[in-house]
Amino acid sequence: MSNSSPRFSSRFAFLVSALGIAVGTGNIWRFPRIAASNGGDDGAGAFLVAWIIFLFMWSIPLIIVEYVMGRTARKGTIGAFAHFMGKPFAFLGGFIGFVATAIAFYYSVVVGWNIFYFGSMALTDLPNTTEASNTLWNQFQESGFPILFHGVAMSVGGFAIYKGVTSIEKVNKFLIPTLLIIVLISVVRAITLPGSMAGITYLFTPEWSQLKDPRIWLEALTQNAWDTGAGWGLFLTYAIYIRRRYGLIKNAFTVAIGNNLVSLLAAIMVFSTVFSILGNEMGMAKGEILEVMKTSGPAATGLTFIWMPQLFAKMAFGKTLAILFFMGLTFAGFSSLISMLELAVRNLRDMGVERKTAVGWIVGVCFLMGIPSARNLDILSNQDFVWGVALMLAGVFVALAAIKYGLPRIMEEISSGNEDDWSFPFWWRPVINYVVPVIGVVIFLWWMWLSATVYAPADWYDPTSLYSVATCVVQWAIPMVAFYILNTWMNNKFENSLEFEN
Repeated sequence: MSNSSPRFSSRFAFLVSALGIAVGTGNIWRFPRIAASNGGDDGAGAFLVAWIIFLFMWSIPLIIVEYVMGRTARKGTIGAFAHFMGKPFAFLGGFIGFVATAIAFYYSVVVGWNIFYFGSMALTDLPNTTEASNTLWNQFQESGFPILFHGVAMSVGGFAIYKGVTSIEKVNKFLIPTLLIIVLISVVRAITLPGSMAGITYLFTPEWSQLKDPRIWLEALTQNAWDTGAGWGLFLTYAIYIRRRYGLIKNAFTVAIGNNLVSLLAAIMVFSTVFSILGNEMGMAKGEILEVMKTSGPAATGLTFIWMPQLFAKMAFGKTLAILFFMGLTFAGFSSLISMLELAVRNLRDMGVERKTAVGWIVGVCFLMGIPSARNLDILSNQDFVWGVALMLAGVFVALAAIKYGLPRIMEEISSGNEDDWSFPFWWRPVINYVVPVIGVVIFLWWMWLSATVYAPADWYDPTSLYSVATCVVQWAIPMVAFYILNTWMNNKFENSLEFEN
């Protein structure tokens, strides 16, 4: 097997590309709406507490494992699991790869929304009322544009990975700094709006009784995995292309913490805007404001798109900033979408498929599978729910791969090969050995039991119900069984593939 695989050209290129995985629409589109949906009457702080706990008890430890698996095996998720756990377990890597790809199906739809709003902000007047903003959102969703721009997003994403890691790092060197600058400008303006402090106060006020609700912990865990990209196999894929001297531990902390800070900034921006507009200008009570935030589309999918244009309409140079914001959000979406597509392409490359062919197949399949989500927000919300929860299972599988390989062995091999890196945190080994598997299994079983007995006792067994246990189990079982059946075939393909990467 050839060892001439291309590598990231520098530590900075690796860092911004890794940030490209983590920083995306999950921060600016998903996090504020999940925080709003899980807030109590007095505040959303309890959700933030659980979310921060999982940053250190889930995301950072798993990102470290992914870096180790990718850099050691130099293969995608399927080959890495075969290397770390043995050939009989390659199908688990297939499942993890499918979870990330299934997220790409509808994630591309959201990137398409960003493209449309970028064009709309540039070519038309900003909506300066809630009614006008809702009209823009609803007319867009009822048109054929979501499918069109979903196709545009997939095509651009495929083009970006066509030449591999060199084009990936060039794209991210431009996308990520641009996004961060635009977010900071938007946050500064949002917090200066009259009445914005009410939104910030609500966001950070904990309602401690909420921590007794397993749904808060489930949502916090899946959101942190969504935020950071931990357990998706995305960091594993990019780690294939890093040089041995690059520090894994330092990079894992930098990317994860930096990513979560962007999420908090995005939430401050959105909550400040909504509370200012609805509370200060329209005189709504807090309860009414929260109801609006939680019902901006199914699962609050329209929260950012309905309220951010109104923020910019009230700013000096608002049109320019609106254009830049949705351009930045589009860039962020592309940086994450690129990593999801590269993960799927990498697995096909490992089985001997030419990159050009692999890109064509992945882009085509992802486009077709994303059409239902582009046509129907309920389907998109279902997919976001199903595969968001599946990230919990994926994280457990990643931890089990590390345990099977040997945690002391990992620490010895990585520590001896790194230059200018931090030591493994003292809590990494027990967290991977015990906490991640236990948290994953306990919360998962807890969620299933309560879903069947409390949340949806009437239709928990109905796979056509959008948020039932059955819809998750059935959709997870299909790829799991398929990859299990194909396990031997996939391993044979790896053995017959002599070329690592063109």
